[in-house]
Amino acid sequence: MTPASVLVLIFLLAGFSAGGLLYSLLEPRFNHEARVKQRMRSVAGGRRKESGDAASAASSRKRSIDETLKEMADKQKQRSRRGANPSLSERLRQSGLGWSRSHYLIMCAAAGLLSYVLIAFAAGVHLLAAAGLSLISGLLVPRLYVGFKRSRRFIAFVDEFPNAVDVIVRGVRSGLPLGDCLRIIAAEGQDPVRSEFRVIVDHQTLGVPLQDAMLRLADRVPVPEVNFLATVVAVQSQSGGNLTEALANLSNVLRERKKMRSKIKAMSAEAKASAAIIAALPPVVAGGLYLTSPQYISLLFTEPLGQAVLAGCAVWMSMGVLAMRAMINFDF
Repeated sequence: MTPASVLVLIFLLAGFSAGGLLYSLLEPRFNHEARVKQRMRSVAGGRRKESGDAASAASSRKRSIDETLKEMADKQKQRSRRGANPSLSERLRQSGLGWSRSHYLIMCAAAGLLSYVLIAFAAGVHLLAAAGLSLISGLLVPRLYVGFKRSRRFIAFVDEFPNAVDVIVRGVRSGLPLGDCLRIIAAEGQDPVRSEFRVIVDHQTLGVPLQDAMLRLADRVPVPEVNFLATVVAVQSQSGGNLTEALANLSNVLRERKKMRSKIKAMSAEAKASAAIIAALPPVVAGGLYLTSPQYISLLFTEPLGQAVLAGCAVWMSMGVLAMRAMINFDF
């Protein structure tokens, strides 16, 4: 072997030795970087999986809420159709008068008989015309009275309802179950809220679920505020969530609606007073003329033409009153 070959062999061995030494020194670092990259890929995959699971759970919860809201909207439409023309028994129950159907019919007969006596004998109207007017009065006056008491009861319920929701919010925040909060309202609330929540407690005692009991409350008291509460309870029972926060937001909404209703009432007071004066002016003037000059105005009650004029005036006045009522009745 020549000296040149020995020198090349020495350089090759030195190069292999240096390469092996460098590999032995840098190999742990290469493996560490590879393990770090593998770990990063596994963590990223786990995060994607967790985010996928979270997104799937959120999507499932959103679908559940959408289905619940759609079901509540369908039930609300059905209740609206029923509430637009409730039965006589339902109107009597909602009015809080405690009348039965037989009592209502007795009141209709009494109103018709009293109207016949006043129209036929006191006013001197023809007996046949007096019979027709008394029949209309007997059918209309009790119905208007029941409707008046029903609307006043709904107004009183809406005024007291935010306080009941506040009781529920404070009770749930302090750790009380929702059923116990309802019992507190049923025992210590103000009517008509107390009586309606007492019915809810009775239904729960019989085993009716809270969601169904709230829906029945919305049927008994067809006002938007009760529908809001029934929707919140239905969504929370179907899909979960923070009931306290939802009820607190509902309480704020109810109080803002109450403020808006008071503001509308104050802004429309002048228009309502003007409408009342305009509607009351013809009867007041007619009554004054009858007291001062009975011979002058008695022709309207004794002559057939005068009676026809009175009937026409009553129809036109009723149309005018209804038109003014529609103009000053603000709904929101």
